[in-house]
Order: sequence, then structure tokens, then C-alpha cells
Amino acid sequence: MLHSPLATHEPLESPVGTEILTTALSFENMHQHGELFSNYFRARKQSFISVKQWNLPEAMGMEYDQYDTPASRWVVVHDEHGRILAGNRLTPTTSRCGVYSYMIRDAQRGLLDEIPANLLFDEAPVVESVWESSRLFVSHDVPAGIRRKVHARLISEIGRTSRALGAATCVTLLAANWPRWAPRVNVDMTALGPVLTIDGEDNQVVSMDFSRQLI
Repeated sequence: MLHSPLATHEPLESPVGTEILTTALSFENMHQHGELFSNYFRARKQSFISVKQWNLPEAMGMEYDQYDTPASRWVVVHDEHGRILAGNRLTPTTSRCGVYSYMIRDAQRGLLDEIPANLLFDEAPVVESVWESSRLFVSHDVPAGIRRKVHARLISEIGRTSRALGAATCVTLLAANWPRWAPRVNVDMTALGPVLTIDGEDNQVVSMDFSRQLI
């Protein structure tokens, strides 16, 4: 497998002795990782459609949307057998695909019915040094004893991958409980919008600054 800023594999021992790995996938390197790319989209379908009951597109057991393009990257936490433990998507705020750009900006522009347009205090950024983080999840079947560790590993890899891509910060729509866990993963987070109830959950757009994380 490719060992680069976009495909890192650092083992973390789980209670059952299985190595927990992280990989940053792209359209360019997905052929080097077997079924990992498709398994990631299957895990998204399980998390967002089967468990959360979100109304999202799916095909062949995989969840996807208009932001899954060659411009994006996908950060995946998985075991040595390719089982997906957690995942996230990164999209440049300068991205364009037809009428779409990135999720938060398109919501503000009124293009996404499921997300309120007033999710930001100011205009959504469109700069090379800011990327969007979206579709963050930890798989529902990850044991409780390692969920926090898996989540921390995911956030750490999002920061590493973002910096490798030239991003100083990420904007993301998160559950509004983010102030409880941000200090644990050494991420400076700032609210960029009000707390909004979406699909019965309180959410908020925040900026994630990874500069305090170790390189």
C-alpha cells in the first residue's frame, strides 16, 4: 500500500488485538486499497440511512451524493481486514460540480432542502486554505471500549490529511456537543453559525484548526 500523507497506516491496538489503521482515499489511489473504498460507502449507508434514517441516495448498498467527486478525499479508520470503523469526507471549498460547490455553502445558497440556509453567521468561505469536513461517522458496531479512541484517531487523521492538502482549517457541520470532546483531540474549534435542529438533532457549523496537533 502507498505510504504517503494521503495513505498512512499507523497501528493502534484494540482490546481484541486487531490493528486499527487509517487511510486517506482518493480517486487516484483507491485501486491500491482493494475493497476499502466501496466498503467505506457501504458503511456510510449503514450509518446514515439504515441507522439514522436519513433520506439520501443509495445504490448497490452504498450511500453517496453529489459531493463524492474526484475533488474530494475520504479519511477512513479501519481494521486490518478492511472493516470500516469510522470515516469522513474532505472537499475543497473551491470545488465546483455543475451548480454545486460544497455542502455548507450550497445549504446557505438554498440548494439543499434538508439543511437550513441560515446555518452560518457570515458568507461561506471559498478559499484554497479551507476545506469542508462532512459525513463524519463512527460505525454503530464499534465496541464502546474503543469508540472514543477510534473517534480521536479519525479526527487526528482528518487534521493530518487536511494539512497535507494545504488546508489550514476545515469547516464542518457537527453535533452541537463538540465543545465536550474538542479539547481531548487538541483541535481548536470555533462556532461559525447558530445551533440548529436538523433531523431531530442539534447541529452547528464550526471551524476546525488543527495547528496544535502533532505533525
